Amino acid sequence: MKDLRNRVQLIGNLGMDPDFKTFENGKKIAKFSLATSQTYYDNNGEKITDTQWHNIVAWGTIAERAEKYLKKGSSVLVEGKIVYRNYDDKNGQKKTITEISMSDMVMLNKKD
Repeated sequence: MKDLRNRVQLIGNLGMDPDFKTFENGKKIAKFSLATSQTYYDNNGEKITDTQWHNIVAWGTIAERAEKYLKKGSSVLVEGKIVYRNYDDKNGQKKTITEISMSDMVMLNKKD
């Protein structure tokens, strides 16, 4: 059984084209935002759509797959783990970034 301690699966759509970078050693990184939405009705019967945005990061061969297949609007299932990074901003304030480190993806778009 796969390790379930820090595992995330999200189904959503890319909000923009992914950002790709290749380092001097040839290793690639892909970064993109993924929107997940839930729709429900409130106590007054009004339809509410709640959209959450997730920062996704992919390295190596999975980044290469992302570069080949992903673009703005792509529908995708992303699997990975939650990663928290801390840094100090330009004003010296501590900030935390939450990202999903992608380990696999499944394209959900219909073929063109």
